[in-house]
Amino acid sequence: MEKLLRGLRDFQENYIPDRQELLKELAKGQHPRVLFIGCSDSRVDPTIITQAEIGDLFVIRNAGNIIPPYEATNGGEGATIEYAMEALDIHQVIVCGHTQCGAMKGLLQIGDLEEKMPLVYHWLRHTEATRKLVEDHYGSMEKKDKLDLLVAQNVLTQIDNLQTYPSVRSKLHAGTLAIHGWIYKLDSAELLAYDEEAKAFVPPHSKIYADLNDAKSLKPGGLSLEFNDAVRPGAGAPSVALPEFSEPVQPYWPGANRLSPEQAARIYRGAGV
Repeated sequence: MEKLLRGLRDFQENYIPDRQELLKELAKGQHPRVLFIGCSDSRVDPTIITQAEIGDLFVIRNAGNIIPPYEATNGGEGATIEYAMEALDIHQVIVCGHTQCGAMKGLLQIGDLEEKMPLVYHWLRHTEATRKLVEDHYGSMEKKDKLDLLVAQNVLTQIDNLQTYPSVRSKLHAGTLAIHGWIYKLDSAELLAYDEEAKAFVPPHSKIYADLNDAKSLKPGGLSLEFNDAVRPGAGAPSVALPEFSEPVQPYWPGANRLSPEQAARIYRGAGV
């Protein structure tokens, strides 16, 4: 608690004085441009890993960065998504998973949770599509590889679930909403973004970001998780490349052309690139 109080004092003494105008604007109302859906894990703080400013992110955090399908529950996730779409008119959504996710570890042994942690058990049932797809098609994988695949597939499952919300579907149909899938790597603080064309999670480079930073050659490693179209829930038997560390030939940032340079600089500067 003492550490938190010292932090609060530092915030008031050193952070606030330089942001008086921003605070005055925020006092009139919030206008975040990004809905960030992430895990409650204490090691994955969205404002820190993106170095976002106060008011930039509208945030949902829960165990496993799970989005229950529309009307599957009366929890706060659905109401928050609806508010973000309708009241805040948000045009960017990030669904962010992370390596070594405790919720995904629980998903590997979900049968053991029903008695020990019944609330966690019922919560994880919202991502049953993730567990079944991986177990049915990749059940023979080593545990670590399977966990990596669960983390990646869970991000895609939640993006599918997100699209069951009427307000989300409407914005997607109008072309006014971009959804990004991210994986945050705990061991290196690197970030990977899902490339719809390559069916892989790759470092989130883009021409916009490179121009902003005058970086013509960026070569961080990336956890490559490659999928074909059949990996989507409800499709036929998928094929998958085992996770490996590699540099993608042409890093791609989905939806980058929809971000203003200012937003790109602010949201992605601290994303481990």
